[in-house]
Amino acid sequence: MDVVVPDEFKYLYVQNKEKPVVKIPAEVLRQKAAEVVKVARKHSLLIDDMIRIMKQANGIGLAAPQIGIGQRILVMAPQGMRATGFINPVIVKAEGEQVGQEGCLSIPGLYGDVKRADFVVVEALDRKGRPVTYEFEGLAARVAQHEIDHLDGVLFIDKVDPATLYWSHPDADDEVE
Repeated sequence: MDVVVPDEFKYLYVQNKEKPVVKIPAEVLRQKAAEVVKVARKHSLLIDDMIRIMKQANGIGLAAPQIGIGQRILVMAPQGMRATGFINPVIVKAEGEQVGQEGCLSIPGLYGDVKRADFVVVEALDRKGRPVTYEFEGLAARVAQHEIDHLDGVLFIDKVDPATLYWSHPDADDEVE
């Protein structure tokens, strides 16, 4: 799906040092990210940077391609969860179904309903390269699926119910995935 940004939302699509999140139509957002072969200190530092950028942008999830880095790394911090980094995350189990509104830091101002699994089990490596397994449900499951999609070059607009899409100016209080 092509997105035509209305003029009154174009100010949201600036990318610079202060606003480092990559916006559509940047090619990196459509590429499959490379697996991290050996976890190193630079990955831990990248996770710290990503958490800072995510919080600065009022987001609750951020994938490395969204800051122009084609590696399978994401961070997420839905309400009630400490900001956590995941390296090479994989969904190994998905159950149930939920439909909920999503937005994206790489497509600011556009929102719509997406159908996702209600419960997921994610296996990944932590910032020290140790295997971890997380069980997520509800919003946390939605964020995990949204961010893992980014690692595969998939955006929420690829899965959205087109009839539910709408433009809205993001408020500083809103959480966007």
